[in-house]
Amino acid sequence: MTSVLRFSGPVLPDGDVRDLYVVDGKVTYEPQAGADTAAEGWIVPGLVDAHNHLGLEDGGAVDDEETERQAVADRDNGVLLLRDCGSPADTRWVHDRDDLPRLIRAGRHVARTRRYIRNYGVEVEPEALVGTVAEQARAGDGWVKLVGDWISRDEGDLAPSFPADAVAGAIGTAHALGARVTAHCFGPESLSPLLDAGIDCIEHGTGLQEHHIEQMVASGVALVPTVLQTDKFPEYVAAAADKFPAYATRMDALHRSRRDVLMAAYEAGVDLYVGSDGGGSTRHGVLHEEIIAMADMGIPAEHVLGAASWRARAWLGWNAGLDEGDPADFVVYPGNPVEDLSVLARPSYVVLRGRSFV
Repeated sequence: MTSVLRFSGPVLPDGDVRDLYVVDGKVTYEPQAGADTAAEGWIVPGLVDAHNHLGLEDGGAVDDEETERQAVADRDNGVLLLRDCGSPADTRWVHDRDDLPRLIRAGRHVARTRRYIRNYGVEVEPEALVGTVAEQARAGDGWVKLVGDWISRDEGDLAPSFPADAVAGAIGTAHALGARVTAHCFGPESLSPLLDAGIDCIEHGTGLQEHHIEQMVASGVALVPTVLQTDKFPEYVAAAADKFPAYATRMDALHRSRRDVLMAAYEAGVDLYVGSDGGGSTRHGVLHEEIIAMADMGIPAEHVLGAASWRARAWLGWNAGLDEGDPADFVVYPGNPVEDLSVLARPSYVVLRGRSFV
């Protein structure tokens, strides 16, 4: 017989102090006789990493053993729902593992030929974009990831990956197949065609201008700013300064203005979510660092936490709070994370699908 677990403390986002029980993988507030008291503390709906690359490292795809290690690192950090933003590894098997975070896959990145990181994505020319996006929409779990811009060696600077007509056709095709679309975007030039075509989300978004932000608010387009990743722009500047000075100058300017861009998006009401960019050059299990970094930019702690928990869960189609009968996916912390985000690095208890991981 499976033991019944009891947790006690303020339950976010409301903060009401309650006794929460886990029965058959679900949340209940009905008192359960003989329940084992597992932990007391601040109870937060499972964290969401909205920009993750499970199964990816610098050289491309990793094997299942390494993918499992990455997923466990995220889980033990309290991240119980991952939105994959492109991976060359086939990670569908993760769905069958009750001990690993819930995973929403986007298939592989769709990039322009020789205009992205080698071994990461499917690289195509514009005439093949629609067909490739259709393939990735069918291969994923409701999302497609485009590489909206990257350095053009011919121009020596950032440039859009695909022309506007190809982008419009691709996004329309994805939507017709029931998939949402997101795109990697550093500079401003790629943004208007993507937004005009009805894209659902922008990753990074360091080049957002005021009119882009207004369009995102009006259309409900989300932004995942990945501030830990964009803080690496000085590395790109140093590496490119001699060979591609225009690109280096551009990336330096984007780095200098990124806080102002992010705060303008927040103040305008753009839907913000938190993504670590785990995979490749960023390690897994560091979502708490991204949350703190966003707060350090000036976004209120409660807003950032919601963007990494209850609001992000709702955005991705999961339970926002922990209501009666909801899946028992939550994290217990020793202190109030709204008052001190650093406690996110020290979860006392992790519960996923009703299973406990201390």
